[in-house]
Amino acid sequence: MAMKNVQDFYPLSPMQQGMLFHSLLAPEAGMYIEQLSCTLRGDLDVPAFTQAWQRVVDRHPILRTAFIGEGLKEPIQVVHRRVRLPIEQQDWRALPPAEQEARLERFLRAERQRGFQLTKPPLMRLALIRVEENAYKFVWTHHHLLMDGWSLPILLQEVLAFYEALRQGRDLYLPPSRPYRDYIVWLKKQDMARAEAFWRRLLKGFTAPTPLTVDRRPAGDGDGSPPEETDYRKLDILLSAETTSALQALARQHQVTLNTLVQGAWALLLSRYSGEEDVVFGATVSGRPTDLPGAETMVGLFINTLPVRARIRPQTPVLAWLKELQAQQVEMRQYEYSPLVQVQGWSDVPRGQPLFESILVFENYPVDTSLQAHEGSLTIEDVRTAERTNYPLTVVAGPGERLMLQMAYETARFDSATIRRMLGHLRTLLEGIVADPEQPIAELPLLTEAERHQLLVRWNDTALERPHACVHHLFEDQVRRSPHATAIAFGDIHLSYAELNRRANQLAHHLQKLGVGPDSLVGLRLHRSPNLIIAFLAVLKAGAAYLPLDPAYPPQRLAFMLQDAGVAVLLVDGQGAEVAEAPGAEATEATRDEATEALRDEAPRTEAALVTQPSALRPPTSSLRPQTSDLITLHLDDWSA
Repeated sequence: MAMKNVQDFYPLSPMQQGMLFHSLLAPEAGMYIEQLSCTLRGDLDVPAFTQAWQRVVDRHPILRTAFIGEGLKEPIQVVHRRVRLPIEQQDWRALPPAEQEARLERFLRAERQRGFQLTKPPLMRLALIRVEENAYKFVWTHHHLLMDGWSLPILLQEVLAFYEALRQGRDLYLPPSRPYRDYIVWLKKQDMARAEAFWRRLLKGFTAPTPLTVDRRPAGDGDGSPPEETDYRKLDILLSAETTSALQALARQHQVTLNTLVQGAWALLLSRYSGEEDVVFGATVSGRPTDLPGAETMVGLFINTLPVRARIRPQTPVLAWLKELQAQQVEMRQYEYSPLVQVQGWSDVPRGQPLFESILVFENYPVDTSLQAHEGSLTIEDVRTAERTNYPLTVVAGPGERLMLQMAYETARFDSATIRRMLGHLRTLLEGIVADPEQPIAELPLLTEAERHQLLVRWNDTALERPHACVHHLFEDQVRRSPHATAIAFGDIHLSYAELNRRANQLAHHLQKLGVGPDSLVGLRLHRSPNLIIAFLAVLKAGAAYLPLDPAYPPQRLAFMLQDAGVAVLLVDGQGAEVAEAPGAEATEATRDEATEALRDEAPRTEAALVTQPSALRPPTSSLRPQTSDLITLHLDDWSA
């Protein structure tokens, strides 16, 4: 870095520090890389467009900023005097529209994955791709360290104003904008002691992050290995114009914000999913201080993400609870400058655990609306934005004629079907709030109309062709109907109905060879796996009953249960032998190799000779009586692999 090109340097804001940490921690993940793309229609003057962007870069110091941390006690941001902003140009007019669209998606993804070298400005790239004679795809990729969403329309409106002036050959004067440095100076003057007192009081007694319950943990999580690579996708829905209008009217009538209504619905969804009445999630706030003149027109990163705590009392009227939630938000505004890392330290959540795993963003700065309202020689269409945070789930609400609800999610943690259901439940809660804001919280509906129909009509249609048939007989009917359909999917293991039936038959025959039959009791000390389903069916096919045993129970407790119930045979997986070895449980154990050999090679694979009637209708035939003191332990783990 040439020192003569350095204009200024100063510390990072707390939000910048967090983003810098996550960006350096996973540089290949595309964390906090933001992208805006749109279609520009008209007779675009490319040199004037390029020069307009350069004028804006020259005007705002934050756009000429790099971030330096190596060899320093704390990282700093360095403003350069001069930074050249090139624009990449491509011509795709020879390609058919479908190929253009596919190629654009690949280009956008590659630009996000490309990232930035944070020590070299500019931390933004532009691209113009000509797709028709008078149409260009414009792509603006930048690092979130530079600015927040509020800044985007400010910059784009300045670019378009400079462009029109340059195109017409006239000068344009814009009043100076306050530099981002002034915000950093303002931050240093804030009272952190008062902020600490507020957050400690708000979060007192909250000790663990609210579980999402419908997610899955990616491989490597918690075992010291690196997390698997994951994609970040988003789905969205639009509420009806009628519901949106009703929400806006409700907010005006009762002097709450639309943001509070959405936050309340999200808190209730988290409560219903987790089963907890005390939930915490993150909310992204604008962070632009009212006592910093000109803050609303400054360009930089002002947003902050802070915790929202909601205590749900089921019998409280919805509206009264929403007003309490809004009062909390009003008080929190005084402390929007608080660094999240310190807020977490002031909470009772243990170090190393996140304070929350979902955040909610209410967009008060619709970029597409401000661009499409532009009056000039260019028409702007199809405005799209993309970004990725370090949170597994980000909920975005966008106001308009129809309220937009969007969820951006890590594909390693959520599947699209789950996200669609969550969006549907969030919409249902908002519709329920509008329908009757005075009803108790507990009476708010959650399920969509389709889910209610499925639950009350389709799943409640329980009439059977064979009402007196046993479970394993109904299963065998299904085997005959669809033998090759998938019956079990467990990780990499997939068993068809025919294969599941074959394995259950083998185990049932082997159990019968051991003396299991009607009036016998078989213990199932099995973890959740295909073995559990196979064993369940096999015991029924052999004519016996089963006793489920939690593998997490201490061996002494399991031994007592086995003796007390008079279990004849115990099926185990993994570390199961210690049950039989517990005091008071004498056992003759079938070795793992013997069981594996018997089940794979000796046991028949058909229903022949298996019990075909409920055991209560047959005389006892088992040589193993409940009062026996012997216990046969059979291992299943190797056999079902």
